[in-house]
Amino acid sequence: MAQASLPAWAAIAPAAVLGLTALALLLIDSIEPEGTAPSRLLAGSAVVGALASLALTGWYLVAGTGQPRTGGAITLFGDTLVVDGMSLFLTAIVASVVLLVVLASYDYLEDHPYQAEYYTLVVLAATGMTLMASANSLATAFVSLELASLPSYALVASLKGDRGSIEAGLKYFLIGALSSAIFVYGISLVYASSGALLFADVAAAVANTRLTGILGLGVLMVLGGLAFKMAAVPFHFWAPEAYEGAPAPISAFISSASKAAGFVLAFRVFTVAFPAAAVAGAIDWAVAFQILAVVTMTVGNFAAATQETVKRMLAYSSVGHAGYVLIALAALTGSADQGLVLGAGMAHLLVYGFMNTGAFLFVGLVEYWGVGRTFEDYNGLAQKAPFASVAMTIFLFSLAGLPLGGGFLSKFYLLMAAINGGVALLAVALVVNSAISLFFYARVVKAMWIEDPAEDLEIDGYPTGIYVALVIAAVATVLLLPAFGPVAETASNAASVLVA
Repeated sequence: MAQASLPAWAAIAPAAVLGLTALALLLIDSIEPEGTAPSRLLAGSAVVGALASLALTGWYLVAGTGQPRTGGAITLFGDTLVVDGMSLFLTAIVASVVLLVVLASYDYLEDHPYQAEYYTLVVLAATGMTLMASANSLATAFVSLELASLPSYALVASLKGDRGSIEAGLKYFLIGALSSAIFVYGISLVYASSGALLFADVAAAVANTRLTGILGLGVLMVLGGLAFKMAAVPFHFWAPEAYEGAPAPISAFISSASKAAGFVLAFRVFTVAFPAAAVAGAIDWAVAFQILAVVTMTVGNFAAATQETVKRMLAYSSVGHAGYVLIALAALTGSADQGLVLGAGMAHLLVYGFMNTGAFLFVGLVEYWGVGRTFEDYNGLAQKAPFASVAMTIFLFSLAGLPLGGGFLSKFYLLMAAINGGVALLAVALVVNSAISLFFYARVVKAMWIEDPAEDLEIDGYPTGIYVALVIAAVATVLLLPAFGPVAETASNAASVLVA
């Protein structure tokens, strides 16, 4: 595609396709207002929308849209949105996760009375997540973050007959509202000290501001608001409750796509709006991220090691992985190859999107069968469902960093990023916490493959949608091991533009 052959607004097409898909789902539901629209039509429409967005994103990435070789980033709507390699990379992650989640939801929600609303909210949240990656203004960042968050609250509480789901949704909403208030108040302080909202204008203004105290507090509050979205300690309290109470596909969605969107927004905010050199007199945010990274990965992994249910273990594991990705910001020191460091974080987010989503979808499959949630309830599952158990083994060992999937190389790149940035503590913490994580991941594998199944263990059918999603996630996780080189190069090239 030659970018000159298309109008500039076409660059936002992947996000627009998701938004139009949400409207189409509402239209389908309005034709059948009593909720009798065929679930196959609703799920199929959402799948088509996700595939179309993913195809457009892939086309744009291959064609170099928004990248230096085709003229650089494309800005829209008074420079409040920007389309470049990083935004497209995140859109690919989100669209991939949406595809997997929708496929798995077809069977998981076969008796759900509000399927149109469910699929619409998923696609609307995905639209907000893609816009978060394209945000080039603090105001746009806030609006897009809320577009991603508000549907997520409802999705977590969508199992209306399940008290745990309702409670999780309420906790998620209350903590989310608090974090949004912190985030927007931080934006107001940054605006008070800089008089600007566009990232580039903020960077130009803060370098000369005399209101360093106000600016430092504002940057710290913006960091806190984004840390909630990333589920970083101590802003992680909502995550285990939300992930455990939500439908399993939604746990996969918010722990993978939503987290990735929060990180990519943080990458853009702290490299473009608050470059370390410009805000050095107000706050050293690299040190703040170093502390967050070590504490987050350590708390997440130690908490996961003490859990007795698989879903809650995966929830705390997700917190631990947030700590790993925080290395991409914590290692942005003056001596670091900043494109390499940021690119390592983005590459891990892509791999994590497949292996973490797949792990939660396996939990959804077990819930579909009516099997319990504890480690003991997984005993002998490999005898009843060997293929699904192989897929889960791949996901878990890849999450641990063993060379069964792309997680091995993505963690290695994060390790190299920490060393490149000269922050040895991060490298040590990554290795130690990865070793700890192997313990609780291996507990699930041991239960499935070594322990004898309970006498009353019964498998009721093999749902096509969930199995297709597991196949896609497992194949992608494995293939990302030999194909990690091009992925890492693409991620580093996209990140290098931000720190050039």
